[in-house]
Amino acid sequence: MKQIIAMGGGGFSMEPENLSLDQYVITQSERKSPRICFLPTASGDSQNYVQRFYRAFQTLDCVPSHLSLFKPPSTDLTSFLMEKDVIYVGGGNTRNMLVLWKEWGLDLILREAWKSGVVLAGLSAGAICWFEEGVTDSAGPLTSMKSLGFLQGSFCPHYDGEKDRRPMYHQLISNEFLCGGYATDDGAALHFINDQLFQTVSSRPVARAYRVMRGKHGIIETPLPVKYLG
Repeated sequence: MKQIIAMGGGGFSMEPENLSLDQYVITQSERKSPRICFLPTASGDSQNYVQRFYRAFQTLDCVPSHLSLFKPPSTDLTSFLMEKDVIYVGGGNTRNMLVLWKEWGLDLILREAWKSGVVLAGLSAGAICWFEEGVTDSAGPLTSMKSLGFLQGSFCPHYDGEKDRRPMYHQLISNEFLCGGYATDDGAALHFINDQLFQTVSSRPVARAYRVMRGKHGIIETPLPVKYLG
């Protein structure tokens, strides 16, 4: 079974006192005390970010580790990642992250891991990366970018958290710079199973998610049902 959990924002890095999304991620693995690996590439492998990951996940029933491309734990990254049960990708600069991943062959390893049943998850850059396209500020102003294409469509994180995200996403889809896709507020996550949206969950009562498409007379924004984890 292939699984991807794409968060618009939230998790340990944005809600350190509310780990309900992180708990949801690890419980999607069939293994008791799953082995979870954090990829902080988009933050330049920020040591502070890594420390916050361990601080949060050491309180959950899992075995945490991380992969730094600046200080690789092994010369065999395929074996290192394929033995994990969950791979969790942090936020930051999506464009830089994808360049580094492709240089190291991580894009191919992650696809193999996904197909073999490793749960893939992440927020912001760590969510955009799984779709065909996304809205990013990696190169300055918000714009469109190509991504890995594990999932069909485009993705926009921080839909309620950054005031320019929603109008820019609408504009990019209207002008056909992006295909239609999904948008999530901070605290909301899309859970895909075998390429199809299974359900949407949230760590905040008001967090929402949407299907956003181009119609004949403008943008069609359809709210998705959300299961609150609180």
